[in-house]
Amino acid sequence: MVRKAYMIGTGIGNLAAGIYLIRDGYWDGSQITMYGINKHGANDGAPYEKYQNEYEVPHVGNTKGFLAEGGRMLNEETYENLWDVLRSVPSLDNPGQSVTDDILNFDHAHPTHDVGRLMDKKNGIRNKDNADNYYHMQFDNKDRMLLSRLMLLPEKKEELLNDISIEDWFRDSPHFFTTNFWYMWETTFAFKKESSAMELRRYMNRMIVEFSRINTLEGVTRTPYNQYESIIVPMRKYLKDHGVNFVNNMLVKEFEFADTPLRDDIIVTGLKMENVETKEASEVKIAEDDLVFDTNGAITDDATLGDLDTPVTENHDYPVSAKLWKQATEHFYSLGHPDKFFNDRAQSEWLSFTITTKDHYLFNQIARITQQQPGNALNTWIDSTGLLSIVVHHQPHFHAQKPEEGVLWGYFMFPRKLGDYVLKPIIKMTGREIVEELIGHLAEVDPAQDNIRNHKDRIMDSVINSIPVYMPYASALFNQRAKGDRPDVVPAHSHNLAFISQFVEMPFDMVFTEQFSVRAAQIAVYKLLGIPDSELTKVHHYEKDPRVLLRAAKTMIR
Repeated sequence: MVRKAYMIGTGIGNLAAGIYLIRDGYWDGSQITMYGINKHGANDGAPYEKYQNEYEVPHVGNTKGFLAEGGRMLNEETYENLWDVLRSVPSLDNPGQSVTDDILNFDHAHPTHDVGRLMDKKNGIRNKDNADNYYHMQFDNKDRMLLSRLMLLPEKKEELLNDISIEDWFRDSPHFFTTNFWYMWETTFAFKKESSAMELRRYMNRMIVEFSRINTLEGVTRTPYNQYESIIVPMRKYLKDHGVNFVNNMLVKEFEFADTPLRDDIIVTGLKMENVETKEASEVKIAEDDLVFDTNGAITDDATLGDLDTPVTENHDYPVSAKLWKQATEHFYSLGHPDKFFNDRAQSEWLSFTITTKDHYLFNQIARITQQQPGNALNTWIDSTGLLSIVVHHQPHFHAQKPEEGVLWGYFMFPRKLGDYVLKPIIKMTGREIVEELIGHLAEVDPAQDNIRNHKDRIMDSVINSIPVYMPYASALFNQRAKGDRPDVVPAHSHNLAFISQFVEMPFDMVFTEQFSVRAAQIAVYKLLGIPDSELTKVHHYEKDPRVLLRAAKTMIR
């Protein structure tokens, strides 16, 4: 009998698992079925109108422009699995090249060099010319001692950090949270004080190569277009060309498990599903040798959208991906605790926004104020109440974007705070009010006599749409956790079930990266197919490289 694989979720992790099955397991694509609620997953990238049937969109009147919920910054040195998988995926823009070639060639031709990383009302841009410039980390000796102690904690003792927040770890040095380092780290990687100290430890080791260049983001690798079009679309085409069956609008609601004598063995025997459009129920029987790969948690679940004149409405539902995970935990004791990640929105919520303009006026103003061209910047206003950051991508950011159009993405890490210039909670702002809030912050750091605030009407007239997106679980993967809160990729005694997501347990690697999902995919496929661990893609250990450590030490005392 021909074995089959069933993928629950069509994010980058399961797409990668499909590629590993075909490339390294020598499966035929027709053996693989992928169930997705929508096509986009957690990666950005589509005209707004294409999202109408995929998200809970309240009576918006403006579906123009583009939507980018969010995109993660890549890294050439530490995304080993991502580059390996994408080398097998043909480029859709440059025949004869791989997607890895596409991205790295683009990045090498357009290297990032951010000169306006941090801004505030007192200093404007914290560049080399002022005393608080972000070339200094601003640590004191107690900061250095606590950070070093965290970094040097051995992995085998990681459970000493069970349920410890970053704020708990630095409780004897609150100064740490006023440093340039913290402002940059917090908004580059999306940590909060409430986030897990365990995950900060992993980041500081895995990404130590970035420590000495976090102020300019020179290590950031960017895609030619948004990540959905640059990565996900080519991966989906590769899989479709190999015969993989994609079933959209399908919600898997329940696992059926074999009833074994000691309830130890995890054997999926069926999946109960519902079509999210027709509400029609269905069921798939899983044979003994078939494989099931589940996305046990998605950070874009329950996201809600607004538009230029419509604020978001909060969806209070428990996320469907975690609900399925939770149903599995009711059968077995070793599958983690989803509530640790999906039952505390204060730790995890964001509000992001995408602004589409009909000309480049706003972008030219931002370039003048921040002293850099699109493609270089992640700008953060460190004294903004909601902690506002914006990213002005290299233009165009979408294939369908017209030459005269511009697309800008930004986010607030604390959406329940009052705005500084629009005096209402950020989560209640319309897209128009978010643009007004942005103009207010730009005006505060604009040194020109003809301040950008004088041109507010001109800017507002250029806005095609401004789309707020409330994401209650955007940082859920950083929530405080303990050993055992995340299931192993292939849990003990699992015969045919693997988890591939940002909520699984793997040694050393860090969440909120495409690398983590793709690494989990490789581990899942290799373990279930019996491919030895020695064949896994090798990862770098820069935390053991003397040259990297020397640069980090110099940065720490700078």
